[in-house]
Amino acid sequence: MVTQESITIGGRELIIETGRMARQAGGAALVRYGNSVVLVTATSSHEPREGIDFFPLTVDYVEKTYSAGKIPGGYFKREGRLSTHETLISRFIDRPIRPLFTEGFRCETQVIATVLSMDQENDADILSLIGAGAALEISDIPFEGPVAGVRVGRVNGELVVNPTYAEREASELDFIVAVGPQGIVMVEGGAEFLPEAVIIEALLFAQQQANEVIEMLRRLRRKVGKPKREVEPPKVNEALVADVRKLMAKKVAKAAFISDKMERYGTIDKLKQETLDSLGEKYPEEHGAIKRAFGDLKRDAVRQTIVDKRKRIDGRGLADVRPITCETGILPCTHGSALFTRGETQVLGTLTLGTSHDEQRLDLLTGDTTKRFLLHYNFPPFSVGEARFQRGPSRRDIGHGALAERGLTPALPTQEEWPYTVRVVGEVLESNGSSSMATVCASSLAMMDGGMPLSRSVAGIAMGLIKEGRKIRILSDILGDEDHLGDMDFKVVGDRDGVSALQMDIKIDGLSEGILKDALSQAREARLHVLDKMDEALPAARKEMSAWAPRIESIRINPDRIRDLIGPGGKNIRSIVEQTGAIIDVRDDGEVHVAARDATVMEDALGLVKRCTEEPEIGSIYLGRVVRVVDFGAFVEFLPGAEGLVHISEMADRRIDRVEDVVREQDEILVKVIAVDRQGKVRLSRAQALGKQVTS
Repeated sequence: MVTQESITIGGRELIIETGRMARQAGGAALVRYGNSVVLVTATSSHEPREGIDFFPLTVDYVEKTYSAGKIPGGYFKREGRLSTHETLISRFIDRPIRPLFTEGFRCETQVIATVLSMDQENDADILSLIGAGAALEISDIPFEGPVAGVRVGRVNGELVVNPTYAEREASELDFIVAVGPQGIVMVEGGAEFLPEAVIIEALLFAQQQANEVIEMLRRLRRKVGKPKREVEPPKVNEALVADVRKLMAKKVAKAAFISDKMERYGTIDKLKQETLDSLGEKYPEEHGAIKRAFGDLKRDAVRQTIVDKRKRIDGRGLADVRPITCETGILPCTHGSALFTRGETQVLGTLTLGTSHDEQRLDLLTGDTTKRFLLHYNFPPFSVGEARFQRGPSRRDIGHGALAERGLTPALPTQEEWPYTVRVVGEVLESNGSSSMATVCASSLAMMDGGMPLSRSVAGIAMGLIKEGRKIRILSDILGDEDHLGDMDFKVVGDRDGVSALQMDIKIDGLSEGILKDALSQAREARLHVLDKMDEALPAARKEMSAWAPRIESIRINPDRIRDLIGPGGKNIRSIVEQTGAIIDVRDDGEVHVAARDATVMEDALGLVKRCTEEPEIGSIYLGRVVRVVDFGAFVEFLPGAEGLVHISEMADRRIDRVEDVVREQDEILVKVIAVDRQGKVRLSRAQALGKQVTS
């Protein structure tokens, strides 16, 4: 039986249908908004995976090119592995739903969102998040939802729910907000350095709009929802827990507050092994339970000390930021470099400048486009003292890089101001909390070290939260353990004026307006502190670029002369490149970018470009070549691609009967421009040019 539910949101109808497609999936929802359509399925095995202590969830967002009437590029002509864009959307579907599965559920679970139709107006990402919430809600999978999401923008000072692509181009804010039964559970997005008050207003507006979608999902479940599977709560051996606590509670409480990360981890690992050795014989089949009970000791010790004593693992106060050092210009051959160290987190930022030939070409459902700013985040195993096989970038690496890139983008100069393709790489060298925010700081410094004229310095800070009953503690600049053992990971990027990027994941039920205000206010104070430290190292972009960086200069030519610069079959522009070694990029509007390795090459290349595209000036004298002789005069090419007529009356300073008595084809002669008519036809004079100096 086909069942539908619908609401109007953002001025358009949102329709969710189930029962027609993918009927063998655990739950399936067909979501339509405008003419964009996404099918989302949720399926789970019926037997738990043995030997694991985590929930095995996989989320994939897949764009089918047929949805936009396109054939895939490349040799294979079919969809392959997930693109960066698809990976990022898979992540933000995963993050809000993962905490809502019933504790102890260990069955392999897969959520797949497949884009079937794309109308070029309504993005499929929000539809996929809503569809995931719907498919899980109506399935038998033990999911404690519903969860739904909306996108919020701000156009001309007005908040807009689910803005179209066109509206997003004009929007100064772009947030994806996921809402669960108790409130906001995830935020992802960027803004143009907007004040915290505007950010709070947008998030609360999004929550209000998403609640309408949640009510629709509840109605759908009441109609077609399957009974949820029973999940047997994990059995707790109270005697075992008591023995672990008696043996190790005091030792773990002390070890958990060793300031140095590696020493702390080493001490706790020894205590864990000591616990297994002491209790393994008494509980031979429950090594996993012993480890869990031991882990709970650490969790309880850290959380209670933070809540009751306002003391953190490394001894800081709740709002304190770890010691910061900033170094710039540390690598001799890069175009810009910076080393940002905050406590035991350290990131090396490097800048590489290229030309338009280095732009990344993207084949998206919304059309082919290019990208001139790239930020890549790398997290090698040695950064956390591990040795493991290195593969390509993980979903986490891609997500952290995208967050840092989003936060820095509003500070970039325009293409007219800075005609370079820019690649920044954040190499995480040490990690103990918030390496993504350290990447923001290192990248900002590296770009300024390379002479890139950012409109402002940009910094990032990661906030945490511990909630025990009514006691709430907000933490600035969280450690890795505080992230793992806490209830919120709240990353904020911005400058001194406001916020440029936000990422938030919440493990507790909802987020009140009061907590949100306090967290953003405390994040602002921490961000300003970080910016002060960065400004001490490098208060503004360097005046000079690295000697290793390419130089790019731009000139504008008459678009009608582009063909003259290119030449037949590209002959002219190829000749300039071969002569000088410069890289020349010609835009359709007549803007020409010339990239060269040094000033001499730049001067030579620009001279040749100008020579090919120079406009004739009345009164100027040129050395030209006779290309054709006719009875009434001679046609002379006096600039590349530019010809003019020397009338027989202007051929000499005396009367002549035949043109051939003075010039023949291929002769080089001096000519003076004496007139240019409305059609661009040029009149030349040899007689007036005699005895004069050549202009060009």
